[in-house]
Amino acid sequence: MALDIILGVLVLGLVIYRQLIARPLNARGLRLIAILAVIGVIETVDYLQKYHSGAGTYAALGGSLVLAAAFGVARASTVRIWSQDGQVWSKGNWLTAALWIVAIAVHLGYDALVARGHGSGGDVGTATIVLYLAVSLGVQRLISQYRASRMGLMPFGTPRSGQFS
Repeated sequence: MALDIILGVLVLGLVIYRQLIARPLNARGLRLIAILAVIGVIETVDYLQKYHSGAGTYAALGGSLVLAAAFGVARASTVRIWSQDGQVWSKGNWLTAALWIVAIAVHLGYDALVARGHGSGGDVGTATIVLYLAVSLGVQRLISQYRASRMGLMPFGTPRSGQFS
């Protein structure tokens, strides 16, 4: 479990860093989400197989992933999206970073209050932290792409206008 925590902290640091710098909103950013999702699913399946988790653990995991999605929606509204040099760009701010930290605290707090009460024999919160990050980042990305398209910008192509959000 210590490795899960270390991996989660490192990934969170990378994600927050990438959120706070101006970056093109293009298909290359999807690779990180895909990598996190694969690692997260592998870690989650390994945890569930090891601890023979019951229905309560699955329900707690589902609730945690709903929280991940909700924080992704909230953070997406803090990201600035604009067109520059024929490319769609995005950049978060201090509130984006703060929401990431709160999201992780909520994930681990939710685990402490809900998931551990199901007697699964392990720590589902740390075992699923990378999956949580992938879902949260993925939802944030989808909302950001949607916002870009609503502004008349094409996230993976040439912008149709120079509007800002």
